[in-house]
Amino acid sequence: MIIRIVQMTFQKDRIKEFTDLFEDRKQTIKNFPGCAHLELWQDSVHENIFFTYSHWNSEADLDHYRFSEFFKDTWGRTKAQFAEKPQAWSVIRKSIADKG
Repeated sequence: MIIRIVQMTFQKDRIKEFTDLFEDRKQTIKNFPGCAHLELWQDSVHENIFFTYSHWNSEADLDHYRFSEFFKDTWGRTKAQFAEKPQAWSVIRKSIADKG
């Protein structure tokens, strides 16, 4: 499983525009093949910083989403609202008890 975390900093006057877009599109993202989980987080101090937190069954599933026309349209609309360059991480969950 791949966990994808994307940090986005928005222009303060565009927060509602982003949250409306996310609300409108979240179900389609959740239903994308390979998406096992999706959440939107907001920073507790800086109201214009958000994180998407998603689980994908595989890197191939994540890439299939990232290269889709739906993603390209959604990302194009989203990045127009940024105040800073986004940051993204793909990680795997490891517990201390895991060997190797």
